[in-house]
Amino acid sequence: MTADPVQVPEQRLPLSRERVLRTAVAIADEHGIDAVTMRRVGDELGAEAMSLYHHVANKADLLDGAVDLVVAEINEAVDGLDRSDDWKAAVRARILTARRVLLRHRWAPRVLETRSAVSPNVVRYHDRLVGLLHEGGLSYDLIHHALHALGSRALGFSQELFDPGAGESTAPVPADLAADLPFLSAMLAEVAHDDPDSTIGWCDDRTEFEFGLDLLLDGLERRAGS
Repeated sequence: MTADPVQVPEQRLPLSRERVLRTAVAIADEHGIDAVTMRRVGDELGAEAMSLYHHVANKADLLDGAVDLVVAEINEAVDGLDRSDDWKAAVRARILTARRVLLRHRWAPRVLETRSAVSPNVVRYHDRLVGLLHEGGLSYDLIHHALHALGSRALGFSQELFDPGAGESTAPVPADLAADLPFLSAMLAEVAHDDPDSTIGWCDDRTEFEFGLDLLLDGLERRAGS
């Protein structure tokens, strides 16, 4: 008679800060950033929420670390780009590559806008961006102005002027306000953002993002040549 095989208990991978943060990123990617809680991350890892505090100090540290992982992914993607002799083309490619990464992590811009801690990977990203601009002939003074003008667009997204709520599309102005807001009403009736795959925020779709980016880069090119 053949003996039954011995059942070896399944071994769990040990918890680590990276596993905790990557699990938080995965939850946010699938369910949105509001779904990321210490308990939810612990459940996904098969661990008690309290055990996570050995690896992340608190919820803020969890969010800081999760968004830093996303920016590390951006850095890896942009570092793999071919270098262009045209500084404007190189900067444009870098920023649009960052945006493509953010489109896989649509929650990240909202977190980036609210973090008070300095992300090492965000600093590294901007250092390389400054290097590209300076190698292209822009003075550090002009680059300083450029970073202010680009704002969040330098990292691949646009901060919203208006934000009626996550996931909502452009809606008409209510009838009781339309009479007092004829021009805004007419504009909102005409514009539409119907490509959800290219949209990160409420009105931050690819067309609007590239329009603003090209407007800024064209202006910097003229300033650099003057």
